[in-house]
Amino acid sequence: MTAPDLIGEEDFARHLPHPDMPDVDLLRRTGHEQRTSNFLPWPTAYAELHFTPDLWPDTDRRHLWQAITTYTHRQRRLGTAPTSTP
Repeated sequence: MTAPDLIGEEDFARHLPHPDMPDVDLLRRTGHEQRTSNFLPWPTAYAELHFTPDLWPDTDRRHLWQAITTYTHRQRRLGTAPTSTP
């Protein structure tokens, strides 16, 4: 048995259903729902979230492009504190 303090992120991630899949950068949620519903909790921990009122069957590439454009204007810190400039 391994001591809990000896288990790292890599050890945990190795036991996920798809360990070779990269973490999610952008999670887009349709239908005006503003929750992740426990969807991929570990791989989406640092994902940027995009919520839209559009229903999934009604979305097309324009909606996806809007989400990507919004994503590109965000400052990704991946859990770190924002840097302050004097």
